[in-house]
Amino acid sequence: MKERIIEIIKASVAVKNQVLADDVLLDTVEKVADVITDCFRKGNKVLFCGNGGSAADAQHLAAEFSGRFYTDRDALPAEALHVNTSYLTAVANDYSYDVVYSRMVKGIGRKGDVLVGLSTSGNSKNIIHAFKQAHENGMITVGFTGDSGGQMKEISDYLINVPSKDTPRIQESHILLGHIICEMVEKNYFNH
Repeated sequence: MKERIIEIIKASVAVKNQVLADDVLLDTVEKVADVITDCFRKGNKVLFCGNGGSAADAQHLAAEFSGRFYTDRDALPAEALHVNTSYLTAVANDYSYDVVYSRMVKGIGRKGDVLVGLSTSGNSKNIIHAFKQAHENGMITVGFTGDSGGQMKEISDYLINVPSKDTPRIQESHILLGHIICEMVEKNYFNH
């Protein structure tokens, strides 16, 4: 049992070491922090979406902006699109689960807003539909995926594709990179 625990931790560290060695990925993380900072400076908002564990990560990252991260500061306009369960279940029931995010993006997404979608496969239909709608609205899209990027690769303005096919390892890196972005945005926006 202990050996398996050690194997899992080593696998997580190995993925993070691959991220650390990927200059293109690190440059993208830096660009995304700049894009989100600029979004907030212009009075726009950041929306997040995901499914399952990625929904939890989306909500977590939105809360880092709208609550606080390292410093006691004003709230930044960020929200996870799945937190209204009455909306989510009504749209899934009346239309389709595939449109739960795109319908919301169409209603509240504005030009200059950022939509961050988290999908380890990069193939979540509801996120793909949301990204397409976001582009129609003039929004910027940021995809957090696994190594291939899936279908989101072609429709993400910025792609943060973690070099792994293992869902838990991808999600661990998503929250790490998300936290880095949150820290950089907070420092840039509030000049700390």
